[in-house]
Amino acid sequence: MSSYAEQNRGSNQAGTRAYNERLVLSLVRRHGGRAGGLAKADIARSTGLSPQTVSVIMRALEKDGLLERGDPVKGRVGQPSVPMHLAADGAFSIGLKIGRRSADLALMDFSGAIREQLHEIYPYPMPAPILEFATRGTETLLSRLPKAARERVVGVGIATPFELWNWAESVGAPASEMDQWRDADLAAGLRQRLPFEVYVQNDATSACGAELVLGRGARYADFAYFFVGYF
Repeated sequence: MSSYAEQNRGSNQAGTRAYNERLVLSLVRRHGGRAGGLAKADIARSTGLSPQTVSVIMRALEKDGLLERGDPVKGRVGQPSVPMHLAADGAFSIGLKIGRRSADLALMDFSGAIREQLHEIYPYPMPAPILEFATRGTETLLSRLPKAARERVVGVGIATPFELWNWAESVGAPASEMDQWRDADLAAGLRQRLPFEVYVQNDATSACGAELVLGRGARYADFAYFFVGYF
């Protein structure tokens, strides 16, 4: 059985197909998402893939509900080109942000738009209440989606400062309370309660990644990102 790394590297047929599909989706997202879109010929030129290969990939992604057709663009030589956009309902994800005095839970669609958001205030962050908020809040957010859309939720992401036990004095919390974070594993707790994969990332890294994928970072080959947090 091939490893996950081998599949992502494209060292076998299944890995190559998955890699090319991710490449096409990334290009469509980077070049306008739902607003601009890319036609088959544009993707073929950008990737070096043959037009036939791109057609096969785009048909598969459209069939899977991840891409949708835009209005044909006329006025050029030959047949009108058809730009493809990300299908907003193609996939959904849940995001949890842990802050100094509050936590936020958001439901995001495939185009990057926030569909629903919940906010919880607390004196200082503690593992058990945040786990309860994330569980209860996720169930609330999912209840607001049509049944078919709930089956397209791909996972939960947690953005949090690391080593929260070091911040007892900064947040005005007893050190004995904040020490609970040393053994806390929110990801494992959520995996036991929810039927999704759960990913954890540092809050600054998450913010930079969001800027790259969904913000102004997509316009530049290189950029510096400065993150200022209350912790």
